Amino acid sequence: QWQLVESGGGMVQAGGSLRLSCEVSGFTLDSYAVAWFRQAPGKEREGVLCATSNSITNYADSAKGRFTISRDNVKNTVYLQMNSLKPEDTAIYYCAASLYDTACSRWIFPHEFDYWGQGTQVTVSS
Repeated sequence: QWQLVESGGGMVQAGGSLRLSCEVSGFTLDSYAVAWFRQAPGKEREGVLCATSNSITNYADSAKGRFTISRDNVKNTVYLQMNSLKPEDTAIYYCAASLYDTACSRWIFPHEFDYWGQGTQVTVSS
């Protein structure tokens, strides 16, 4: 039984940083593309950034220069480092995985990813 469990969310002031973790069980992460999505109230789920199994990364414009994705294949965990946070970054953040590296392209679409976590809330106050 596979499972993705996010942690590390919380409340932070604008300009601050957070690191989210996504611990994966049930499959070996190193063969999968991974991604972080977010969904703000009343908005569609959007891809923030992703990484292929060989660590090629793609970023949404909103994440460039501020967010970084990384993985620890020994711990089977994916990380999202978020710096210079803004109030508009407030959302529920989800990690996701796909067996296909093509899912991690210039456009990061939710339907390309098959495995999802339950999400963790990030709130950035002004």
